[in-house]
Amino acid sequence: MTAPLTARIAEEFRAAASRLPSGVVPPQRREELLAVLTREGLPTSRDENWKYANLRALERMRFAPVAPRTEPSLLAADLPAPIQGYARYTFVDGVFAPALSCPLESSSGVTLSVASRSREASERLAAASALPAPADARFAALNEAFALDVARIRARTGAQCPACMELLFVSTGDAESGAAYPRLELDVEPDARLGLIERHVSLGAESSFSAPAVDIVLGRNAAVDHYRVQEMGPKALWIDTLTAGIAHGAAYRLYMVSLGAASARSTIQVRLTGELAEVGLHAVCVADRHQVHDTFALVEHAAPRAKTEQTFRGIAGGRARAAFNGKVIVREGAHGTDSRQSLRGLLAGPEAEIDVRPQLEIYTDDVRCSHGATAGKLDDDMLFYLLSRGLERDTAQRLLKWAFLEDVVAKIAVPELRRQIERSLAGQMNETTALKELL
Repeated sequence: MTAPLTARIAEEFRAAASRLPSGVVPPQRREELLAVLTREGLPTSRDENWKYANLRALERMRFAPVAPRTEPSLLAADLPAPIQGYARYTFVDGVFAPALSCPLESSSGVTLSVASRSREASERLAAASALPAPADARFAALNEAFALDVARIRARTGAQCPACMELLFVSTGDAESGAAYPRLELDVEPDARLGLIERHVSLGAESSFSAPAVDIVLGRNAAVDHYRVQEMGPKALWIDTLTAGIAHGAAYRLYMVSLGAASARSTIQVRLTGELAEVGLHAVCVADRHQVHDTFALVEHAAPRAKTEQTFRGIAGGRARAAFNGKVIVREGAHGTDSRQSLRGLLAGPEAEIDVRPQLEIYTDDVRCSHGATAGKLDDDMLFYLLSRGLERDTAQRLLKWAFLEDVVAKIAVPELRRQIERSLAGQMNETTALKELL
């Protein structure tokens, strides 16, 4: 499958080259990335970290980017409700839509640009970010080769505590019209604070292909709360890549919610490059029918006394599959590392599948690392307890599912966003009416 796909990627790249803006990615860089893709190909199920992902839909997808719309056809009412206190920036099929955006005040200390990034920002991103293993980086390379636009955010030292912004990526195209390549580059200077909501949605029920890429750098003692919500359409293919470099004393907290798409794959790679850096990675997914949700999360400790927490809660119903592969590497010299993993999956259908896989690689002494993983059905003892208190079986099962997900959802510190996510989770479980009183 790889050779025909890469040949088609190269052909579509040549056809689209004239409309790929040099201010987003220089042409020479695009050519280099295309050469890598042609030589190495896209990952397949034979690659260890991709064995749970469903990539067969790529055979039916077009890789050239969707042509930008000449006339605005979306209204604010078509989009998810905005979050109070968060400036919104909307991108439609990967291209900035100023008419659907509400910018930050200039005094906030945070800027968003769709123009070429400065040399200083480029050097900071290159120095602090480490790419994943080659197979895991190839969809990020695909994104950079085809990107039509980019959200470049810079949070300056002294920014409001914290500045708050939402990036809304909307996909309107179908598989025949082309792909969307949302792209985000986030540069957080020392001591800056930022609250970021990143949301991906589809309009319409057509099949579509979206391959987002996010590149993040946190400077010394910076802090970011990053909320990622994936609610693509029921026929969508969504494959994203996030890389982050965390400097001395910086804190990066990532909250991921995966609900939509026929097939969704996330590759997360975080490198703690400075002493006392902290990372919290908290993920929740609900898959039903024939959905496939797969996440590979790699956290690399490259400095002493850094701290990591990984939490995953996933529910699979119908014939769906939910998978989470969480890997922590503690490099030589990273003494004093504190790492914890808690990965749990819940089977809500006789043909559903849950795959949770914690991994630890430790190359130094004086560390404190723990991991745990479970996959199974609802706890019979807890169910019996609720039934013995007079609850109906269906109600008791709903309560237990909800409590299971709340291990992650309750950590979301933006009340309005948390309520929206809870409603979406209830809808995904087809229990909106039954859970109304809980929301």
